[in-house]
Amino acid sequence: MGFVKVVKNKAYFKRYQVKFKRRRDGKTDYLARRRLVMQDKNKYYTPKYRLVVRTTNTDIVCQVAYAKIEGDVILAAAYAHELPQYGVKVGLSNYSAAYCTGLLIARRVLAKLGLAEHYHGVDEVTGEEYHVEEIDGAPGPFRCFLDVGLARTTTGARVFGVLKGAVDGGLDIPHSVKRFPGYDGETKQYDAAVHRGHIFGQHVAEFMRQLEESDEDAYRRQFSRYIKEGWTADMLEDIYKGAHAAIREDPTHKPVPAKDITPKRWNRSKMSLAQKRDRVRQKKEAVLRRQQGDEDDD
Repeated sequence: MGFVKVVKNKAYFKRYQVKFKRRRDGKTDYLARRRLVMQDKNKYYTPKYRLVVRTTNTDIVCQVAYAKIEGDVILAAAYAHELPQYGVKVGLSNYSAAYCTGLLIARRVLAKLGLAEHYHGVDEVTGEEYHVEEIDGAPGPFRCFLDVGLARTTTGARVFGVLKGAVDGGLDIPHSVKRFPGYDGETKQYDAAVHRGHIFGQHVAEFMRQLEESDEDAYRRQFSRYIKEGWTADMLEDIYKGAHAAIREDPTHKPVPAKDITPKRWNRSKMSLAQKRDRVRQKKEAVLRRQQGDEDDD
């Protein structure tokens, strides 16, 4: 028998250290988090803010957070399910909704910090590259860094729609146009008109027209909620323009009123001690009455 090298011996297992739990669960990229959280020594105790973006099948979550020893602290948050308050009732997980959510978190943070009057962002959305510049005699712009988590950073991804909305809303976020819709990796050219079309839902409108002409049944299935709201392909741009204006007018969070729900029980509610003793007393009295009735019959 040939020589067999023992690799995992007792010394190996004594020195083995498991990875962090969120790494084992595949939830956190600690290599990226370390670089997003670590602050320069000469900026001791200065928060390093992150624009945290997470997408689900039905919602988009945006948070401005910074790290402490106890855990992350959320400065402000915005969600795509808040957009119906601003006129966007369907399509809450597409690129246009991502832009609106980014715009909402930007205006909400600046309003909370008292910077909304100084930094308005972009007045007219054109899709062009924009970076916030510091204003003389005013506080500096709010600077944060994009945190996409484990999402694939492909060209045209929704996380970059949130980024564009936040930048146009007045946040200072380091970025380039290489991952925006309209950027061609071969020619190294950026077409802002393509990006503007995605911001105003024109890619959805084009697909709506194409599907309606080719297969009307499929169109009714795919865009049933659009049809229910009475939305057509020609209305999308005006709807998103109205949403942008409404967000800038009032970005504050509006709590949802609590629903008056009466819970329905399927089992008996728990009795107190006094109720239990009274129930025993009633049973005793019933037994005594039954015995007394039997004696009278005899």
